[in-house]
Amino acid sequence: MSTKILIIGACGQIGTELTQKLRVIYGTENVIASDIRKLNIDVVNSGPFEVVNALDFNQIEHLVEVHQITDVYLMAALLSATAEKNPAFAWDLNMNSLFHVLNLAKAGKIKKIFWPSSIAVFGPTTPKENTPQYTIMEPSTVYGISKQAGERWCEYYHNIFGVDVRSIRYPGLISWSSPPGGGTTDYAVDIYHKALADQKYECFLSSETKMPMMYMDDAIAATIKIMQAPVEEIKIRSSYNLAAMSFTPTEIAAEIQKHIPEFTITYEPDFRQKIADSWPASIDDSSAREDWNWNHEFDLATMTVDMLEHLK
Repeated sequence: MSTKILIIGACGQIGTELTQKLRVIYGTENVIASDIRKLNIDVVNSGPFEVVNALDFNQIEHLVEVHQITDVYLMAALLSATAEKNPAFAWDLNMNSLFHVLNLAKAGKIKKIFWPSSIAVFGPTTPKENTPQYTIMEPSTVYGISKQAGERWCEYYHNIFGVDVRSIRYPGLISWSSPPGGGTTDYAVDIYHKALADQKYECFLSSETKMPMMYMDDAIAATIKIMQAPVEEIKIRSSYNLAAMSFTPTEIAAEIQKHIPEFTITYEPDFRQKIADSWPASIDDSSAREDWNWNHEFDLATMTVDMLEHLK
């Protein structure tokens, strides 16, 4: 049976690029994009698209049956900063959408699930430098709490029901092709836009706030790689640590100044500072590198060149 993919949350920051990449690999007609509303964007107009509410089990089940879906990528979620403004809805969306696809897999209606976790699962008591795969996890945000609970449920459904669910803990993701989506690491996207438009940027985090980051190309490559890996290589069924680079606002500003010398940055930390302070500064992802041969391609310098070239 050929691979038929459903992406739930295809219009989001990751979903837009993931959908296009999967369509190149598996054929446009085999990748069904879906989201809560139909936007006039490339991912909607370039192939099969369905309007679906991730909280509606019957809608998802219907799509799975009609399109004979084998793999589901569940990308719908309320991100860290947005979730803090609406905790009850964030919990509902982040948890119940996951239960819907886990239960469809348990019932044998889909073969494989990708569900993204995040560095938000870690908290203020987690070791900040080189955060291990297995460590203290006491998340202090609604987003982090929902992702940690989701990891436990993924592992449970795999262990008890044999569900093939795969997950990675995304660091902050940086992309030129989609706008920031309400995350705490979004400054690292916005700063490039403002550097080109205004030659200045006011950062909502303090100058020395170091966080793990990744260029979107690498995140998409990792997502596809873990889903294509043979089942015996996937040894962790909660979620894999994933890393590429870590930097501070000061460091990213200095890298931009190599290309735009007149660029200046100022700092006005807001409520997102507290969220950032609770997260790791760097991540140990040796399990992903050993188990399914993960390797990143972009560092801060190569990412900056690529970002500025595309945004121009």
